[in-house]
Amino acid sequence: MNNITPPEIFDEVKNLISYSIVNKDQENFNFQIMHRAIIKKYFEAKHVNINYSDATVELQLPVGHKKYTNITFECQDIERFLKSCLKKDEKSIFFYQDILNHYNVTTAA
Repeated sequence: MNNITPPEIFDEVKNLISYSIVNKDQENFNFQIMHRAIIKKYFEAKHVNINYSDATVELQLPVGHKKYTNITFECQDIERFLKSCLKKDEKSIFFYQDILNHYNVTTAA
């Protein structure tokens, strides 16, 4: 495992998001899983569905103990939205490191 700092991890995840949007047709399903995981983590959502052609996001947000509400919203720029869902807390950084490890992303020294 690389010894990279949280800011580097954060930047690499943003780079991976950019790459995944540009190349989503090549590895669409694999990148969709990553996109949904980032949104789930940010919103603590139970279910996330992204419709790339309509630029909409559907998710189930928690509103109480084991209670969720369905929300659908338009997202004109999916890449910018995904990047805005990144948190800089320690728990999230470990999650992002796992994403980078899964996609075999290494940082340039």
